[in-house]
Amino acid sequence: MVPDPPKYKPLERFWPYADLSEQPSDEELASLDPDLYEALFGSRPRPFSITLVFPTLDVPDFARALDLARASAEFRETGSGDRHRYRARFWSSDAARLRDLFEIVGAADATDVLVDDRPVPYARELWLPLVWFLIPR
Repeated sequence: MVPDPPKYKPLERFWPYADLSEQPSDEELASLDPDLYEALFGSRPRPFSITLVFPTLDVPDFARALDLARASAEFRETGSGDRHRYRARFWSSDAARLRDLFEIVGAADATDVLVDDRPVPYARELWLPLVWFLIPR
């Protein structure tokens, strides 16, 4: 305890800090990590999906790869600098576009293949060819 009383009472606002809302926006909820979203709000029903996560690559068709990724069911860019990644989720009905994108970015070791947002063994060697069987001939 200080023997002298304070000379002024500070206001209950924290200027110059941002005035943040107490509820997250729809964009903030969409950008949550899937595991965190499930822990906070429970699991949400979603169809089977395969997600490709890849960095900026020095390949000739990279502009086309970005166009294919942006046309996916869900597209997101995360990180900055060396940690910048593109994340494209595809449903099983988009198997042809998934294959086209993987042919461009799949050769890079930095490309990750996630099955229902989780890294699984043999995702490149087993799961992707199984999804490609869904492509009509």
